Amino acid sequence: MKALFIHSDFIEYEARKKTKLAEDISSDKMKNRVEEVLVVFISFEKRDEGKEADSAKALVANVEEIAGKVEVKRIVLYPYAHLSSSLAKASSSITILHTAESQLIEKGYEVHASPFGWYKSFNISCKGHPLSELSREIVAGEEESKDSDVSDAVKAEEKMRSTWFVLDVEGNEHPLNLDNNVVKGYAFNDNINLKKFCQYEMAKSRISKGEPPHVDLMKRLELVDYEPGSDPGNFRYYPKGKLMKSLLERYVTDEVKRTGGMEIESPIMYDYEHPSLKSYMNRFPARQYTIQTPDKKVFLRFAACFGQFLMMHDATVSYRSLPVRLFEMSRYSFRAEQRGELTGLRRLRSFTMPDCHSFCTDFEMAKKEAISRFDLSWTVLQNIGLEIPNDLEFAIRATKEYYDENKEFIVGLVKKWGKPALVEQWNERFFYFVFKYEWNFVDALDKASALNTDQMDVENAERYGITYTGSDGEKHYPIILHQSPSGAIERLFYALLERAHLKSLQGIKAQLPFWLSPTQVRLLPVKDEFVEDCLALAEKLPGRVDVDDRDLTVGKKIRDAEREWVPLIIVYGDNEKSSGQFQVRVRGQDEQPMTKDELAKVIKEMQKDMPFEPLPLPMNLSKRVIFRG
Repeated sequence: MKALFIHSDFIEYEARKKTKLAEDISSDKMKNRVEEVLVVFISFEKRDEGKEADSAKALVANVEEIAGKVEVKRIVLYPYAHLSSSLAKASSSITILHTAESQLIEKGYEVHASPFGWYKSFNISCKGHPLSELSREIVAGEEESKDSDVSDAVKAEEKMRSTWFVLDVEGNEHPLNLDNNVVKGYAFNDNINLKKFCQYEMAKSRISKGEPPHVDLMKRLELVDYEPGSDPGNFRYYPKGKLMKSLLERYVTDEVKRTGGMEIESPIMYDYEHPSLKSYMNRFPARQYTIQTPDKKVFLRFAACFGQFLMMHDATVSYRSLPVRLFEMSRYSFRAEQRGELTGLRRLRSFTMPDCHSFCTDFEMAKKEAISRFDLSWTVLQNIGLEIPNDLEFAIRATKEYYDENKEFIVGLVKKWGKPALVEQWNERFFYFVFKYEWNFVDALDKASALNTDQMDVENAERYGITYTGSDGEKHYPIILHQSPSGAIERLFYALLERAHLKSLQGIKAQLPFWLSPTQVRLLPVKDEFVEDCLALAEKLPGRVDVDDRDLTVGKKIRDAEREWVPLIIVYGDNEKSSGQFQVRVRGQDEQPMTKDELAKVIKEMQKDMPFEPLPLPMNLSKRVIFRG
């Protein structure tokens, strides 16, 4: 069968005229109006005949999946012949329709089956979010094979039940509950973002029902854009965006290596049937991309764990060497996120992840290492341009057993953070780790995204045969920490742009950190005769300096520079040429007079010791390609 799912504000329909295939219906079912509903238009096909029970089961499985994502319990099943040219017999179709109706009612849904075989008029209002319109080809039995490609950890994550509470800096626990999507149990007061974060996490809805502001900004600033020629969740980076991405990758890499991380490189695809890898895939909460090569079925990595673990399996390690810190800037990692969850740079299918693993002798060393990596993340995210901890919210997730045995360590992290944290506690261990923490950014749509993580892994050393020789001369399995000091590089774009938008709502001019600004200084010659002077000056200044030599008014040049968030803007004319002094428009501040030497000093001070790359585009704006019309 073929089906079209529409999440609707309402549908109203009326049966007007029978066809020769029409089922008999009572007068009260001739017309209906249903609100806040998932409408399922269905064409039953020849291949469904003889498999009515299995076809109904497959239809129910798909309805349940999508209804869960859009959070509705009201369904309209609407027979609609126009989706297929190979239609099933009426008797078969009616059986499937009403079998599915009965099964959904038994599962607690309010179900309305539109009459089969009638000409009907209808009006419908589609909600218009990313999951509001989905088409599916449904084949009996395929729901099982599709489900088999989803890891046990993903299935567990969808079903598990958590205990939630806020842990304050004094170590007090404040139990939370969700009532009509409102979190209760803690006086959040002015901790508005913590409240939003708690509601987002406890509701466990990852679907975005609108376009976040950073999507428009990333396009308008000519940084990043969707790539229609690729799979959804894969992006193109224009020269300005590629510059920023390279700088972020360099900075994070330098900081990890400065703190003892040994950089390696590993493949992006692995044998689907490799016993250790296949077992680990089942324990990781991510959906895989799989590919059939000429020789075997492979999967694209969704983290850099595989290469690092296989490398450590072959290594000879003494307790004296631990902790061992391996690091890879994994370009790229792939996760087959569901389409409704894909949202700009917040959640995508192909991403660059700074992926670190620390191999520790025991839990005590692991805790010390986690504290060290906590400090590393603080430094990294602060220097990237976020205000820590004000811009982020702290989440801790642990088994009850680990939490109870290590509460002092956990409270110590919250004290170090300096404000309350959300704790999710599990009665049993669902994943390969017993403890993890994240720092999360809450955006303009009240969605949250982790910008770092650290997980305490108790399974994979044994799974991969990773051992070290202890002081007793015996082989032991290490505890493994899975760390990312910054989260995915793409998410840093997302957080910086969303943060700039939120600041603009407070009356603060949106801007990027100086070291990441594609153009740091722009010179605006008032006449063509000053273009050469500006080009010569640009060559002498440190930083990324360009010249707007286009045939435009000075006012238009200033407006364009402001729209590009250029940090320092200088109008250059007779006064500047004769005096050697400039009135510098500093973004978000008043104009400041500076000489060339003073300007150079300011540029160096604003750049600090962060990585630097030259201009990614021609210095003359008149020579530049416009990538987005």
